Amino acid sequence: MQEYCEFQPSLKGKLHVAGVDEVGRGPLAGDVVAAAVILDAKKPIHGLNDSKKLSEKKRDLLYEQIIENSLSWAVGRASPEEIDKINILRASLLAMQRAVKALTIQPDHCLVDGNRCPLLSMPSTAVVKGDSLVSVISAASIVAKVTRDRECVKLDERYPGYGLAKHKGYPTSAHMAALAKLGPSQIHRKSFAPVKKLL
Repeated sequence: MQEYCEFQPSLKGKLHVAGVDEVGRGPLAGDVVAAAVILDAKKPIHGLNDSKKLSEKKRDLLYEQIIENSLSWAVGRASPEEIDKINILRASLLAMQRAVKALTIQPDHCLVDGNRCPLLSMPSTAVVKGDSLVSVISAASIVAKVTRDRECVKLDERYPGYGLAKHKGYPTSAHMAALAKLGPSQIHRKSFAPVKKLL
Protein backbone atom coordinates (compact mmCIF):
# COMPACT_ATOMS: atom_id res chain seq x y z
CA MET A 1 0.00 0.00 0.00
CA GLN A 2 1.32 3.44 -0.91
CA GLU A 3 1.38 5.45 2.31
CA TYR A 4 2.45 8.85 1.05
CA CYS A 5 2.94 10.74 -2.15
CA GLU A 6 5.22 13.57 -3.10
CA PHE A 7 3.68 15.99 -5.59
CA GLN A 8 5.64 19.18 -6.28
CA PRO A 9 3.48 21.34 -8.60
CA SER A 10 3.46 25.14 -8.54
CA LEU A 11 1.01 26.73 -6.10
CA LYS A 12 0.39 29.63 -8.50
CA GLY A 13 -3.31 29.99 -9.15
CA LYS A 14 -4.33 27.59 -6.38
CA LEU A 15 -7.38 29.00 -4.59
CA HIS A 16 -7.39 26.95 -1.43
CA VAL A 17 -4.15 25.75 0.13
CA ALA A 18 -4.41 23.75 3.36
CA GLY A 19 -1.73 23.43 5.99
CA VAL A 20 -1.50 20.03 7.66
CA ASP A 21 0.38 19.01 10.81
CA GLU A 22 0.18 16.45 13.58
CA VAL A 23 1.07 16.33 17.25
CA GLY A 24 1.54 13.41 19.61
CA ARG A 25 3.97 11.04 17.95
CA GLY A 26 6.22 10.87 21.01
CA PRO A 27 3.79 10.33 23.92
CA LEU A 28 3.19 6.94 25.50
CA ALA A 29 -0.54 7.55 25.83
CA GLY A 30 -3.47 9.05 23.96
CA ASP A 31 -4.30 9.66 20.31
CA VAL A 32 -2.04 11.13 17.68
CA VAL A 33 -3.94 14.23 16.52
CA ALA A 34 -3.67 16.03 13.18
CA ALA A 35 -5.22 19.27 11.96
CA ALA A 36 -5.84 20.76 8.53
CA VAL A 37 -6.46 24.49 8.10
CA ILE A 38 -7.30 26.74 5.16
CA LEU A 39 -6.65 30.36 6.13
CA ASP A 40 -8.63 33.32 4.79
CA ALA A 41 -6.32 35.81 3.04
CA LYS A 42 -8.84 38.56 3.86
CA LYS A 43 -8.52 37.85 7.59
CA PRO A 44 -4.79 37.61 8.35
CA ILE A 45 -3.74 36.16 11.69
CA HIS A 46 -0.57 37.66 13.17
CA GLY A 47 1.90 35.79 15.35
CA LEU A 48 1.53 32.33 13.84
CA ASN A 49 4.49 30.06 14.59
CA ASP A 50 5.39 26.49 15.44
CA SER A 51 3.05 25.62 18.32
CA LYS A 52 5.98 24.32 20.39
CA LYS A 53 7.60 27.77 20.29
CA LEU A 54 4.54 29.54 21.71
CA SER A 55 3.39 29.88 25.30
CA GLU A 56 0.18 28.10 26.24
CA LYS A 57 -1.59 31.46 26.59
CA LYS A 58 -0.46 32.61 23.14
CA ARG A 59 -1.42 29.25 21.59
CA ASP A 60 -4.90 29.46 23.08
CA LEU A 61 -5.39 33.02 21.75
CA LEU A 62 -4.22 32.05 18.26
CA TYR A 63 -6.34 28.89 18.34
CA GLU A 64 -9.49 30.97 18.88
CA GLN A 65 -8.50 33.31 16.03
CA ILE A 66 -7.85 30.39 13.67
CA ILE A 67 -11.19 28.77 14.52
CA GLU A 68 -13.06 32.05 14.00
CA ASN A 69 -11.26 33.38 10.93
CA SER A 70 -10.13 30.45 8.79
CA LEU A 71 -12.12 29.39 5.73
CA SER A 72 -12.11 25.81 6.98
CA TRP A 73 -10.44 23.73 9.68
CA ALA A 74 -10.72 20.14 10.82
CA VAL A 75 -9.11 17.63 13.14
CA GLY A 76 -8.31 13.97 12.51
CA ARG A 77 -6.87 11.36 14.84
CA ALA A 78 -5.64 7.82 15.23
CA SER A 79 -6.25 5.90 18.46
CA PRO A 80 -3.71 4.07 20.63
CA GLU A 81 -5.17 0.80 19.26
CA GLU A 82 -4.56 1.95 15.69
CA ILE A 83 -1.04 3.12 16.60
CA ASP A 84 -0.28 -0.31 18.08
CA LYS A 85 -1.71 -2.04 15.02
CA ILE A 86 -0.10 -0.08 12.15
CA ASN A 87 2.80 1.82 13.90
CA ILE A 88 3.09 5.50 14.80
CA LEU A 89 4.27 6.75 11.39
CA ARG A 90 1.38 5.21 9.51
CA ALA A 91 -1.04 6.30 12.24
CA SER A 92 0.22 9.90 11.92
CA LEU A 93 -0.33 9.82 8.15
CA LEU A 94 -3.79 8.32 8.71
CA ALA A 95 -4.70 11.11 11.16
CA MET A 96 -3.61 13.68 8.55
CA GLN A 97 -5.72 11.98 5.87
CA ARG A 98 -8.73 12.12 8.16
CA ALA A 99 -8.17 15.80 8.97
CA VAL A 100 -7.99 16.79 5.30
CA LYS A 101 -11.02 14.67 4.42
CA ALA A 102 -13.02 16.37 7.19
CA LEU A 103 -12.48 19.89 5.80
CA THR A 104 -15.73 21.50 4.65
CA ILE A 105 -13.80 23.04 1.74
CA GLN A 106 -11.57 20.54 -0.05
CA PRO A 107 -8.23 22.21 -0.83
CA ASP A 108 -6.54 22.45 -4.22
CA HIS A 109 -3.21 21.66 -2.58
CA CYS A 110 -1.92 20.63 0.85
CA LEU A 111 1.32 21.74 2.50
CA VAL A 112 2.32 19.12 5.04
CA ASP A 113 4.83 19.54 7.86
CA GLY A 114 7.72 17.10 7.70
CA ASN A 115 9.28 15.01 4.96
CA ARG A 116 6.30 12.83 4.03
CA CYS A 117 2.76 13.49 2.89
CA PRO A 118 -0.23 11.22 3.46
CA LEU A 119 -1.83 9.84 0.32
CA LEU A 120 -4.50 12.43 -0.53
CA SER A 121 -6.99 13.05 -3.33
CA MET A 122 -5.28 16.35 -4.18
CA PRO A 123 -1.61 17.32 -4.74
CA SER A 124 0.51 17.84 -1.64
CA THR A 125 3.99 19.04 -0.76
CA ALA A 126 6.02 18.07 2.30
CA VAL A 127 7.81 21.00 3.95
CA VAL A 128 10.56 20.19 6.46
CA LYS A 129 10.14 22.45 9.51
CA GLY A 130 7.04 23.81 7.81
CA ASP A 131 5.41 24.60 11.16
CA SER A 132 8.07 27.32 11.60
CA LEU A 133 8.26 28.43 7.95
CA VAL A 134 4.72 28.38 6.52
CA SER A 135 1.89 30.24 8.25
CA VAL A 136 -0.86 27.85 7.19
CA ILE A 137 1.12 24.88 8.57
CA SER A 138 1.77 26.85 11.78
CA ALA A 139 -1.99 27.31 12.09
CA ALA A 140 -2.52 23.57 11.73
CA SER A 141 0.16 22.83 14.33
CA ILE A 142 -1.56 25.17 16.81
CA VAL A 143 -5.00 23.62 16.27
CA ALA A 144 -3.59 20.10 16.64
CA LYS A 145 -1.61 20.88 19.80
CA VAL A 146 -4.34 22.83 21.59
CA THR A 147 -6.87 20.11 20.72
CA ARG A 148 -4.65 17.31 22.01
CA ASP A 149 -3.51 19.18 25.14
CA ARG A 150 -7.11 19.88 26.13
CA GLU A 151 -8.04 16.25 25.57
CA CYS A 152 -5.17 15.16 27.83
CA VAL A 153 -6.57 17.34 30.62
CA LYS A 154 -9.91 15.50 30.27
CA LEU A 155 -8.16 12.12 30.11
CA ASP A 156 -6.40 12.98 33.37
CA GLU A 157 -9.82 13.03 35.05
CA ARG A 158 -10.75 9.63 33.59
CA TYR A 159 -7.35 8.05 34.26
CA PRO A 160 -6.08 9.73 37.44
CA GLY A 161 -2.62 9.16 38.85
CA TYR A 162 -0.60 9.32 35.63
CA GLY A 163 -0.34 13.13 35.49
CA LEU A 164 -1.62 13.36 31.92
CA ALA A 165 -2.78 16.96 32.36
CA LYS A 166 0.78 17.97 33.11
CA HIS A 167 2.99 15.94 30.75
CA LYS A 168 0.36 15.21 28.05
CA GLY A 169 1.45 11.58 27.86
CA TYR A 170 5.12 12.21 27.10
CA PRO A 171 7.66 9.92 28.84
CA THR A 172 8.68 12.24 31.67
CA SER A 173 10.20 10.83 34.85
CA ALA A 174 6.89 11.46 36.66
CA HIS A 175 4.96 9.57 33.97
CA MET A 176 7.43 6.66 34.05
CA ALA A 177 7.16 6.45 37.84
CA ALA A 178 3.35 6.42 37.61
CA LEU A 179 3.45 3.74 34.94
CA ALA A 180 5.69 1.55 37.10
CA LYS A 181 3.33 2.00 40.05
CA LEU A 182 -0.06 1.75 38.33
CA GLY A 183 0.73 -0.23 35.20
CA PRO A 184 -0.46 0.77 31.72
CA SER A 185 -4.02 2.07 31.27
CA GLN A 186 -6.43 1.51 28.39
CA ILE A 187 -5.10 4.61 26.59
CA HIS A 188 -1.42 3.70 26.77
CA ARG A 189 0.33 2.66 23.56
CA LYS A 190 1.21 -0.96 24.22
CA SER A 191 3.64 -1.24 21.29
CA PHE A 192 5.88 1.52 22.71
CA ALA A 193 8.91 -0.01 24.49
CA PRO A 194 8.49 1.63 27.95
CA VAL A 195 4.86 0.45 28.08
CA LYS A 196 5.48 -2.92 26.45
CA LYS A 197 8.01 -4.00 29.04
CA LEU A 198 5.47 -3.40 31.83
CA LEU A 199 2.84 -5.67 30.31
